[in-house]
Amino acid sequence: MEYILNFIVNDVFGNASIFIGLIAVVGLMIQRKKFSEVLSGGVKTALGQLILSQGTSIISASIAGLSTAYLALNPTSVTGEITEIGADGISNMFGMQIGVVMLIAFAVNILVAKFTRWKTIFLTGHMLYWFPFMFIAVGYGAGLSGTTLVVFSAIFTAIYMIVTPNLLQPFVRAVTGDNSFAIGHPTNVVSLIAGFLAKIFGNKNKSTEDINVPKSLDFLKDIGIASALIIFVTYLVFAGIMAVCGVNFVEVFGINSELSVITFALVQGFTFGAGITVMMLGVRMMIAEIVPAFKGISEKIVPDAIPALDCAVLFPYAPNAMVIGFITSLITSTITLVIVSAIGCFDTVILPLVVTCCFEVGCAGVIANAQGGLRGTVIGTAVAGVFMILMIGVGAPFFMSTINQWILVYGGQDFSVWGIISGLIANLIA
Repeated sequence: MEYILNFIVNDVFGNASIFIGLIAVVGLMIQRKKFSEVLSGGVKTALGQLILSQGTSIISASIAGLSTAYLALNPTSVTGEITEIGADGISNMFGMQIGVVMLIAFAVNILVAKFTRWKTIFLTGHMLYWFPFMFIAVGYGAGLSGTTLVVFSAIFTAIYMIVTPNLLQPFVRAVTGDNSFAIGHPTNVVSLIAGFLAKIFGNKNKSTEDINVPKSLDFLKDIGIASALIIFVTYLVFAGIMAVCGVNFVEVFGINSELSVITFALVQGFTFGAGITVMMLGVRMMIAEIVPAFKGISEKIVPDAIPALDCAVLFPYAPNAMVIGFITSLITSTITLVIVSAIGCFDTVILPLVVTCCFEVGCAGVIANAQGGLRGTVIGTAVAGVFMILMIGVGAPFFMSTINQWILVYGGQDFSVWGIISGLIANLIA
């Protein structure tokens, strides 16, 4: 039984491309498609998801140096001895419980989608693991154990998987124009903030995608080129700041002695642009296959079901908004980070949330653009950048003994917000 559970958790749910490919296969089989169509649809969906994942990995690698640069400029932000259990420790201690929670929550999600008006089904493979992981860490940190810990984590995981995609769906629909898919990703809270603010203060008639560019700069309309140049300039700015502050940027960035800082920055920019290009190729490929395949499930098993997918599926709808959201939130979150660190507001180190700015707030930028155009995107994602840092600080007590280092890198959005909510309730139960 344990072997079967481990296989389902690690080889099926734990592998996003295999999981989403199997969903496509099931959907096509229900529609009684030919074997060749079922095989083709399943493989293409899996390939699309894998290409998307590789694109996001390339992007993450290209911007990792920006976090390193911030730490070099703020050496006092580095903690002393780490006493927490850590992400690997939680995974090793509770691997079986995380798997049980995943399966229970996913089953509840399907039942709710079948029998209620809440029709989204959470299909973002890696997040199906990380949310049970996070809730178990919070519950264990509060003193829960055994069956109580599993039930607590399953309830919160199921609630999250059901509520958040449905809550965000009106904003997603404003971007896509239909209900072909939803978003199942921790971008929810920052996207809601950006979307609401953009609707109030923005102007949807002036989209980020309609930015006037002189004909001589027409090449900047290509998101791969534009994003590559933006990251190139960002690295040069950080290198310049480090030079002024007397920090050896060659050592910080790990630049080969044969390369100049300009060449290094240019390579990082090209890498980011390549990641964006690869990711969008994967998105288009996956959406082209999973949406029609999922119709079988929505017609036969769960009427009107909507697949909730990775936030990256929204990027092609407004790629400029994604980059603007990333850069704007990176600026405002860094400013906020410097201020709270100088004042000493929180009892934890806070690191620059580069990954969160890129993906979660990048998605929030696309949401905000549909509600309030360029102005709304800038305002909404600027506030989201401030919010992220505050949530890391407020949420620290709930993660301090378990996965604080992990949340410092990947938090600031739904992980932090739902960690705070579940942590308060866990403390009451304990």
